[in-house]
Amino acid sequence: MIEFIAINMAPIMFASLVFFLLLGYPVAFSLAANGLVFFAIGVWMAPWSSGTITLDWPLLFTMPQRLWGVLSNETLLAIPFFTFMGIVLEKSGMAEDLLDTVGQLFGPVRGGLAYAVIIVGALLAATTGVVAASVIAMGLISLPIMLRYGYDRRVATGVIAA
Repeated sequence: MIEFIAINMAPIMFASLVFFLLLGYPVAFSLAANGLVFFAIGVWMAPWSSGTITLDWPLLFTMPQRLWGVLSNETLLAIPFFTFMGIVLEKSGMAEDLLDTVGQLFGPVRGGLAYAVIIVGALLAATTGVVAASVIAMGLISLPIMLRYGYDRRVATGVIAA
């Protein structure tokens, strides 16, 4: 039985993660608790798993170093900064001017604003390198403008996601 659990640890771990998410726990807490609980289970099962599991408690002491390494990753700073940029562009009105200017290129074309949003989104995505930051910034910038111009909410969000 222990060898069966040791061999199928990953599917059991995934199933428990889905279970906790379906119960309504936040994703961050579910991931952290799931990882820590299954680490403890792995350490407990290591002596009886005939070499399948090679975990030990000193490995847990590397967690602060790993957390610091993830938190000090400068690339991830782009996400809040581009969200801030999207808010500044939207509140200052520069985003509307940018979309109007690019939208004038497609003035006689039906759905010209949608084309403008896709082009501005492509330019923004090329400069960021972080997909989440680009989508958030484009959502903050262009969704209110597209809704103001009478676009359906589903069409507007689909264009932004494109």
